[in-house]
Amino acid sequence: MDERERHAAGMKVRRAVLGDEHVDEAEAAKGSFSEPFQDLITRYAWGEIWSRPGLSRHTRSLLTLSMLIALNRGDEFRMHVRAALHNKVTREEIQEVLLQSAIYCGVPAANAAFHLAQEVFAEIDAGR
Repeated sequence: MDERERHAAGMKVRRAVLGDEHVDEAEAAKGSFSEPFQDLITRYAWGEIWSRPGLSRHTRSLLTLSMLIALNRGDEFRMHVRAALHNKVTREEIQEVLLQSAIYCGVPAANAAFHLAQEVFAEIDAGR
């Protein structure tokens, strides 16, 4: 697969996981400074890793949530809570990931993640 094909494949997966609205906003917001980064993540995160057949998108979402909790990356965590729901991860499964993270990542990290997930769920429930 050449870079152009990898980018196209990555954009397809990115849209499926994050939703058209999120991707359209990210694409509209990119400028000459951030464009190389957006291209990189589209080709490699989405076109190479998320496109691999070895794990389902459901499993990748669960893993991504746990890693973002461990790294204390709140903004990315919020985005990937929404992505996980697109990938048919249930709220109960997200809750289980957060409980597990309390043991392996620490109670403060899990506590922060619970608050962020609840905010995302409330936004979704309110139609935002």
